[in-house]
Amino acid sequence: MRLLFLACLSPKTGNCTTAERIRNHIVAAGHTCVLCDTRQFSSASDVSSLMTQEPRVEAALAIHLFKGGRLLLGDAGVPFGVVFGGTDVNEDVKDEHKRAVMEEVLHKARFAVAFTDALKEQAQVLLGCENKKIRVQPQGIETKVALNFCWSDFLHSTGVLTKQVENLHVFLLVCGLRRVKDPLYLLEAFAEWHSQNPLVVLIIIGPVIDPVFTAEVEESVKRSVGVFLAADLSQEELHSAMQKSFALVNSSLSEGMSAAILEAMDLGLPVLARDVPGNAAIVEHKVTGLLYSSPQEFVSMSRKLLDDRELQERLVRNGKNYITTCHNPVQERITYQKLVETLH
Repeated sequence: MRLLFLACLSPKTGNCTTAERIRNHIVAAGHTCVLCDTRQFSSASDVSSLMTQEPRVEAALAIHLFKGGRLLLGDAGVPFGVVFGGTDVNEDVKDEHKRAVMEEVLHKARFAVAFTDALKEQAQVLLGCENKKIRVQPQGIETKVALNFCWSDFLHSTGVLTKQVENLHVFLLVCGLRRVKDPLYLLEAFAEWHSQNPLVVLIIIGPVIDPVFTAEVEESVKRSVGVFLAADLSQEELHSAMQKSFALVNSSLSEGMSAAILEAMDLGLPVLARDVPGNAAIVEHKVTGLLYSSPQEFVSMSRKLLDDRELQERLVRNGKNYITTCHNPVQERITYQKLVETLH
């Protein structure tokens, strides 16, 4: 079967990584999977034109009900499935027009995939989707570190100048630079903490998604102390940087399922995440990570984590066990291969 797969493919983002992994699952089942960036199409008719060209597309899949799903509402009439992105259910439902489009997408889709039970319940309530249509399948997680990664070079290039690299505690905030990720949320509180303890630093790293907002982040970081903005890295280099850091930080206003949090757990890194539904669905407070509700609470929990070796070890151990148990890429592959068969 020839399948068209639509997703937002901004390089080095969680969306892009997820899309490539799902495509690999589909190809492994013997299908042809054409992965396209939603941004290259302006309307559903553009996608319909592509579908009817030879060799013809027989089925389709999209990540994100509005950005991807709306493009499958054309007249090509091929069966399709959708995968919830996170901002579709958390943010786009607040817009009446977008919500109506997403309701139509769900009505016409053969199946929908939610990463968490909470996301499924939200979709049922807000978009009126029937229970049996939505399948819950957590993201499968695999990490791989770069063998030639130099931690001290990375710190130096980021602007972290210290002779005490071995005593430094790096809090790494991994996110695509856009407003919903709120990377400046902790800036003032962290800068104040750094002034008291120069060996704690916050490094923000991730691809530029919103250039205007990125410029704001750059300006704010320049005026701050103890907070740095790093140049983007390859996935393997990023995993190496995560492994060398003290903790992974998430400060998003909303999340679907943060791949960075899950990758950090897999790499043996404590996680401090903002207490929003998408994060609370995968981080159990004081068990697999720490959830904070304010910048002040973040600093308080971080201080505690620095001083409590037993807490560090417990979070790392439980986080790794959680990934092994709940985010197995083999189970993810089986799920998507079975779902794609329903599009025949």
